[in-house]
Amino acid sequence: MANFFFLLFVILIFFTLHGYVFFRFLPVFGVNSNFSWFIYFLIFIFSLLPILPIILARMGWENKLIDKFALISYTSFGFFALSFMIFLFRDFFLQVFYFSENLFLKDTQIDNSKRDFLVKISSLAIIGSTGISTAYGFHTSRKGPRVIKQDIFLSNLPKEFDNFTIAQISDLHVGPTIKKPYVLNVLEIVSRINPDAIAVTGDLIDGSVEHLRKELEPFKDLTAPFGTFFVTGNHEYYSGVDKWLDETDRLGMINLINTNQIITKSESKIIIAGVTDFRADQIKKSHKSSPDLALKNISKDQTKIMLAHQPNSIYAVNKAGADLQLSGHTHGGQFWPFTYPTSLANAYLSGLHNHNGTQIYVNRGTGYWGPPLRLGVPAEITLIRLKKKVS
Repeated sequence: MANFFFLLFVILIFFTLHGYVFFRFLPVFGVNSNFSWFIYFLIFIFSLLPILPIILARMGWENKLIDKFALISYTSFGFFALSFMIFLFRDFFLQVFYFSENLFLKDTQIDNSKRDFLVKISSLAIIGSTGISTAYGFHTSRKGPRVIKQDIFLSNLPKEFDNFTIAQISDLHVGPTIKKPYVLNVLEIVSRINPDAIAVTGDLIDGSVEHLRKELEPFKDLTAPFGTFFVTGNHEYYSGVDKWLDETDRLGMINLINTNQIITKSESKIIIAGVTDFRADQIKKSHKSSPDLALKNISKDQTKIMLAHQPNSIYAVNKAGADLQLSGHTHGGQFWPFTYPTSLANAYLSGLHNHNGTQIYVNRGTGYWGPPLRLGVPAEITLIRLKKKVS
């Protein structure tokens, strides 16, 4: 019953979002109110478009036709979400202008015909610019990730590990719209940069093993001399975490479920640890995220690198004594203006930060989720180079 009411709430939110755009744009064409019933019907249909693929996937309906429908519906939602935010900003500033005009410019007010003209012209400009932005964002998201190089200085890093490289992949979201060609592109890039180790920090997939096994199969060749390490993200739990852990194991990844691996180089050691998703226990109680457990019996003087999908794990990871946390989850906001609410919901949005002595790097996402849009936030594969910090 709770899920039913939540679904109704989501539909209401989407109906409001789409309706706002419709009723701000339609006056440009002088649509007659007699067609209002048809407009409401269209709003309802467009409101359902981005929800249906998710519902169908949860019901076990996954096939190529639904995937194509998902690509269209998610792109449509991206267009309406952008339009909604820009219309909202425009209307806010118009109200501020009208208030100021009534307060300070009573004798020089703009007549109603000119007001209507300005509103219609701005509506056309918003739809046109949003259409162009959606097309550009679609292209940017689909062309694949770029390599972001990041040096990270650690004071207790053994000299043997100076210049040790880790390629970080996060939030690839292989699923309805990201398929094998995108996976092959990621594999080619990682193979070209030739890291010492690979860290996959969750949300690798968005769907069932049965539907996506072939799409992810190229990652059997995702190898590095010191190993490929995997931690769960929230979407692994939505998609059947136990089966996916079996699959990542089959692909040759080392699953870090609140545990660690010791990496040795010329008798010196560093620790690669990993925790389950920050809220994993809400779906699988035995997977409660525990940095303390992941670093159990590890001495304080050893270099400890923690893989944790959500940046919000940093508080517990810092208390557990890790030197560095590698995270994802945020997608860097993926596209403006969603960078702002994403930033509010997470300890860190993207890039490198220092949290009370524990450094944290947040990957902007190697793929994308939902709308195939990236505006000002390119997808990335991070090439991290560990450096010995000199006092």
